[in-house]
Amino acid sequence: MTDTEKNLVIFDTDPGIDDAMALLFLKAQSSLKLAAVTTVFGNAETEVTTRNALYLTRRFGIDAPVYAGATHPLSIKRGPAPVFIHGEDGLGDAGATQSFEARPAEGHAADRMVEIIKANPGRVTILAVAPLTNLALALDRAPSIATLVKDVVIMGGAFAWGGRRGNATPVAEANVHNDPHAADKVFTADWPVTAIGLDVTSHCVATHDDAAQLASSGQAGRFLWDISRGYEALYRRRNQVDGCCLHDVAAAAYLVAPELFALRSGAVRVVTEGIAIGQSIQKLDGHAFGPSAWDGHPSKLVASEANCAGIVEAYKTAIRSLG
Repeated sequence: MTDTEKNLVIFDTDPGIDDAMALLFLKAQSSLKLAAVTTVFGNAETEVTTRNALYLTRRFGIDAPVYAGATHPLSIKRGPAPVFIHGEDGLGDAGATQSFEARPAEGHAADRMVEIIKANPGRVTILAVAPLTNLALALDRAPSIATLVKDVVIMGGAFAWGGRRGNATPVAEANVHNDPHAADKVFTADWPVTAIGLDVTSHCVATHDDAAQLASSGQAGRFLWDISRGYEALYRRRNQVDGCCLHDVAAAAYLVAPELFALRSGAVRVVTEGIAIGQSIQKLDGHAFGPSAWDGHPSKLVASEANCAGIVEAYKTAIRSLG
């Protein structure tokens, strides 16, 4: 397959341990070409997530420019980075980026996102696994990209499948909670959106044994093992999970294996104030209510179920293939 036949992907990310897993998963996909990696605050500050993206692309030979993006939410105050999850360096404090220095490519992530989409109408999928601030800024800069993008796939939100709701609060998933105004803008824009929510991705677990096997398969697996030791321990301690949830990998898997997901359609709104700030709520198509905040907004697709065994196997196959 030539580059012109491949699906172009802008990977909007805040690396982040599971972001690193997803980026290496994407590298292994022969049907995809990364047009850019765009960074944003979230799992760490933007300076850190950008450094991590640069490190990952250079260490693993990923031929895509890295553009730094938003450093804070559209309207609310920036919350503290979750260092207890991803470490001070965003990659598990395993020392991977110690003394590493590099500069991102010139230009703001949102501007470069607009340029890439306009230059490749109908070809670009945005895969966003972080707060959605860059996407909202891109829409503000050039509303016409909504008609030019091929798809927008999000790891974000939580819609109560399997009883799971939030991780930042009892009802809010972290990416959406970090910038609820941006998320609401993205969900209500007139472009295609597919959300792979926390309620689905939490069931997709690469076990300790899976990680150990991958660690012996080559440098990619070993690197992911090294950075995820604290991450895995946190899941075991807080969620009684024997391994790591493949949140961002699951969203990436949708790009190459959409048949692994069941989807439901309906308008999505995000709560932007009050006790439930950051909650993502879908009004299913065909369900009648009185006048509401969902009226007049385009339907989006939300994952309602996933073949998690298939997702985990696809992840393992990808990382093994990198050697």
